[in-house]
Amino acid sequence: MRPVIGVVADVKPSRKHVWHKVQDKYLYAVARGADAEVVILPGRLSATDAGERSISPDLDRLLAFLDGVFLPGSPSNVDPAVYGGERTFADELLDRDRDDLSLPLVRAAVERGLPLLGVCRGFQEINAALGGTLHQHVQDVGGFNDHREPDGDLATQYAPAHEVALVEGGILHELAGVARVQVNSLHSQGIDRLAPGLVAEAHAPDGLIEAFHVAAARERGAFAVAVQWHPEWRVWADPLSTALFRAFGEAARAYAAAR
Repeated sequence: MRPVIGVVADVKPSRKHVWHKVQDKYLYAVARGADAEVVILPGRLSATDAGERSISPDLDRLLAFLDGVFLPGSPSNVDPAVYGGERTFADELLDRDRDDLSLPLVRAAVERGLPLLGVCRGFQEINAALGGTLHQHVQDVGGFNDHREPDGDLATQYAPAHEVALVEGGILHELAGVARVQVNSLHSQGIDRLAPGLVAEAHAPDGLIEAFHVAAARERGAFAVAVQWHPEWRVWADPLSTALFRAFGEAARAYAAAR
């Protein structure tokens, strides 16, 4: 039986409606790369025609039928208020409805030992949810490179951008079987202070943390990993991306079997 993996959606208002969206590449990577059934998880459900602002999801009910949680990337950023920061980016880059789901969902998943994988914004969400902080504009911080994507088509934007050094003995090092890999880079935010209980898995040449795992999860044999780059992009074409989603799927199957 294939495990059921929940994928957190962006919440995007348009001129007339509010949309809950997930890019196809993320759903494909989870469905095929992790060999799982995919369920899209909406954020707060806004009641635009009623007095009540929104309805928050019941985490206990969600987690009762999920075998894993995937936190995808997004054009939006985590609200800096979550980690005590003062926002320095535009209003349209906020998605507080997603924050309201993803941050408590991360904490609940870690507590339960539910398999967890985060990518880009998902990587940043896990760090913020567990007590870490973020640089809002890495390119403006002394000592760091510009990690934003180049102009051009998707193939150009998602092309390998720089090398990362994998921490010896880490989960990604074991999956890759090599010490260094090439990754894409499409982000302006990045790790400032790593949250307590998170262990770095990879670093960019400028020292920026590019991946981590949750120490408590690894200690009890659970899977909770996040990366700053985008392994979902042509997941079948990159050995580490393929291995990462396969490991996530295997962890979800094991969780389902142990219910």
